[in-house]
Amino acid sequence: MDLSIRRFVADVLQEDMGRGDLFAQCTKPVAATARIIAKEAGVLAGIRYAEVLKELAGITIEWQHRDGDRIQPGECIATISGTNTALLSIERTFLNMLQHASGIATNAARYADILKGSKVVLLDTRKTRPLLRSFEKYAVRCGGAVNHRMGLDDALMLKDTHLKTIPDLKSFMAEARKNIPFTAKIEIECETVTMAKEALEAGADIIMCDNMTLDAVNEVILLRNTTAPATLIEVSGNIDEQILARYRDLGVDALSSGSIIHQATWLDFSMKMQ
Repeated sequence: MDLSIRRFVADVLQEDMGRGDLFAQCTKPVAATARIIAKEAGVLAGIRYAEVLKELAGITIEWQHRDGDRIQPGECIATISGTNTALLSIERTFLNMLQHASGIATNAARYADILKGSKVVLLDTRKTRPLLRSFEKYAVRCGGAVNHRMGLDDALMLKDTHLKTIPDLKSFMAEARKNIPFTAKIEIECETVTMAKEALEAGADIIMCDNMTLDAVNEVILLRNTTAPATLIEVSGNIDEQILARYRDLGVDALSSGSIIHQATWLDFSMKMQ
């Protein structure tokens, strides 16, 4: 079991339980069963976390679907069993995790569907809610998209704010290669074709074309193809469904969008006691 997930779920449950569910103090536990029902169409996510909640709460769950499955309104997602007090104590925690994760997975799938059949990789970003990065990025994967870096420690990305502090990019890159892990990539954010040319000459592993026009991105692709064919090109900046369609066959390697996560809305589920 992933210990970080266990800690996360335990903290989420503790947030709701506080010093103890008052209902459980007012009744004797009896055997009970409930069904989790989808109220909207979408993509399911959250099972990995719900399985940990199951162990913490001492209940059983019989799933009718898996993470990443497409679901329809009225479908039974799972049947859960245990005591009435256990089921009612974890109801909100259970639903919150499913609804939040499934909302992101559904949004990710909506974007990913546009790119089906192309070689372009759909990426998320670090625009996640505080302390929910692992959870939200897991939901992105359930929806068929791919995670960009998880944090500052797994890739070196030089954004415009970093570049303002670097007087000589080539010298910096040479020194950086000595200090970062061999497997870590260096990505440079570029707002102009001129900046992209400089980044290619400096030996960037990935060029991020940030808020560039379609014509400018085409120029960067041509530069890359003729001077540094191994370098990857990522496009970012206000990527929505319409823009995804424009770039799917252009020749870029990846499209990144923070809105996969921060513009997702929860999918609606309910728990019905039997």
